[in-house]
Amino acid sequence: MAKSLIAGNWKMHGTAASAAAIAGELAKRWNNQNSVEMIVFPPFVHLTSVAEAVGGSDVAVGGQNLCQFESGAYTGEVSAAMLADMGCQYVLVGHSERRALFGETNETVAEKFKAAQQAGLIPVLCVGESLQQRQQKQTLEIVAQQISAVTEPVALQDLCRAVIAYEPVWAIGTGETATPEQAQEVHGAIRAQLGDAGRETTLLYGGSVNPSNAVELFAQPDINGGLVGGASLKADDFLNIAQQLIEQE
Repeated sequence: MAKSLIAGNWKMHGTAASAAAIAGELAKRWNNQNSVEMIVFPPFVHLTSVAEAVGGSDVAVGGQNLCQFESGAYTGEVSAAMLADMGCQYVLVGHSERRALFGETNETVAEKFKAAQQAGLIPVLCVGESLQQRQQKQTLEIVAQQISAVTEPVALQDLCRAVIAYEPVWAIGTGETATPEQAQEVHGAIRAQLGDAGRETTLLYGGSVNPSNAVELFAQPDINGGLVGGASLKADDFLNIAQQLIEQE
C-alpha cells in the first residue's frame, strides 16, 4: 500500500525567523500518526533554520529545486549533494513553475530526477497540464509524456520509488481546484502507467489544496496525500489538512 504524505511548498515566501517559527510549530504538534509523513519545502536560504527547528521531530525537510550537475561552474545553482548535506531528504523536481517560468523541459527534469536519486534524495516528480492543454483534452497525454521522459535516464522501478505529484497548472495559486473526479482520473492513469511496480508509489495532488477541499480529494482511491502551497504557510491550516489525511487512513 502506498505511503500517505502531506507536503508543504513554501515557494519564495517568508524570512528565516518566520520559516523557523512555522517549522517549530509543526514539529511541536505533529507526529507520524497512522504513518502519514509530513515534509516542508522552504526556500534554500531558510533550510538551515528550518532543519534546526524540526530536528528530532517527525517533520522532514526538502529542497524546492536542484541542479542536474554534481558540481562545477554553475553560479547560483544548488546540487543534490548540497541539499543532502543541509539535512534534506526530499526534493521537488519539475514543479510547474519551474517548467513554465524557467523553461525546464521534460529532459532537464529527468536529469534532475536522476541526480536527486544518485545523491540519496527522494524526488517528488511534479507533473500536470496547462489550461489550454486541458481544454484540448490533452491532459492524460501530457502527463504520460512527462512521466515517460523520466524513464529514459532511470529505470521504471526507480521512478516508482519516488513520489509523484499531479498538479494541474491552471489550479496552482489560482484558487481553482480540480474536482475530486478530475484528480482521480489523472491519478488512476498515472497508477496504470506505472503498472505493478507502481502499486506502492505515493501519488499526491497539488493545486490550491486547502482545509475545505482536502477531505474529498483525499477520499479518492489513488490520491495518497497533497502537495500544499499557500495553505502550508499557516501551521493551523496545514495541520488541519494533514489531520484530514489521517482520517482517510
